Amino acid sequence: MTDKIVVLSTASSAEEAEKIARGLVNQRLAACVSVVPGIRSFYAWQGKIEDSAELLLVIKSSRAHFEALRLSLEKLHSYEVPEVIAMPVVDGAPNYLQWMDGELGA
Repeated sequence: MTDKIVVLSTASSAEEAEKIARGLVNQRLAACVSVVPGIRSFYAWQGKIEDSAELLLVIKSSRAHFEALRLSLEKLHSYEVPEVIAMPVVDGAPNYLQWMDGELGA
């Protein structure tokens, strides 16, 4: 098990996804943010089922940065309750994990 995590979130537009991605990388809270366009989300919100076109953000970070990342993402995001789900990275290519450490200031 590593100290690295992948955080998932969504955004309503390409502009918002870019703003979040650049903000997290500039603050060195994420080593990389991949933006995946063309997803469709179905979820319950305020008593009804919503169907939204969104973009998926795949955020590569570390456990030590999670709380600051979460707070920053919530500030940058337009949603009242943005998705912020962290999953552990069990293992990875040593050179990639080392690169992440350098980008995260670890």
